[in-house]
Amino acid sequence: MHILIVRNNSNSKALDASLLLMSYLNSVGASTYMADSSDLGNSRRRAQIAQQLPEQLQLAFVLGGDGTVLHTVHLLEGRLCPILPINFGRMGFLTNDDEDGIIPLAASALAGELGEDRRALLQLEVTCQDGGPEHNGAAQADDYGVNSEGLEGKTVFTALNEASLTRGAMGRIIEISLAVNGIPVFKERGDGIILSTATGSTAYALSSGGPLVSPRYSGLLAVPIAPHTLRARAIVTDPNDVLEVTARQTDEFRDIALFIDGELVLLPGPVQTVIASRADQSVTLLRPRPDTFYQAIAQDFFA
Repeated sequence: MHILIVRNNSNSKALDASLLLMSYLNSVGASTYMADSSDLGNSRRRAQIAQQLPEQLQLAFVLGGDGTVLHTVHLLEGRLCPILPINFGRMGFLTNDDEDGIIPLAASALAGELGEDRRALLQLEVTCQDGGPEHNGAAQADDYGVNSEGLEGKTVFTALNEASLTRGAMGRIIEISLAVNGIPVFKERGDGIILSTATGSTAYALSSGGPLVSPRYSGLLAVPIAPHTLRARAIVTDPNDVLEVTARQTDEFRDIALFIDGELVLLPGPVQTVIASRADQSVTLLRPRPDTFYQAIAQDFFA
């Protein structure tokens, strides 16, 4: 059995727990692989680590917060591997508490006694306009100090939380339009738009006024960011809907940044369109107890 352990290596408790967990897993005959969260924040290093992992992983433990879980999802992209997230971070909407201890939790996972929590993924197809060197994402990253190790060189992406199109480093207002299944819905000027899964409804979408949505829902959300209007509203779409965001292509509105799960995407030119839909694959999180979502929002938002 091949098992991955991803740990928040800035947390001393997570470091200690990872060594204890590795010792236990090795004692029951598992082959273990360790990755630090600090190495997973850029796509190049993440790709190097992914190449060192076996093709078939039976289980991944994540010792950290929601950010570490997001990094792990992108590390495991394309692998159908369940994830057992244990909270050693600040935000814990995706993670479990280790009330019973990490070893009993690991033993339950190996015995197949934990429940499965399937989360929908967002798939994005990004089309860019040929904007020349002055609009190259890498040039913007170098000029303005943005993370230049982002998700570079792709046109198709997946996200667990969200994709956000926002105003770029120049800070200018941008103009975008949204269509659902080919039907124009709105055109607005503002700071941008968030395309989110239900899982992401407790993240950036929430901060921008979006609704809380049960993570069991597999549709998407479209949430405007600081729109310059009194009429803008978030939209919750059907699981089979296809969303298309089009950016206005003038010099005044070309400075648009794209982020996937909080990581800057380096693109060869200005964003022209982003088509979003539910991905064919999903992410499986393992749970020792049901209904953790409603307990989490009750405690964090309404207590």
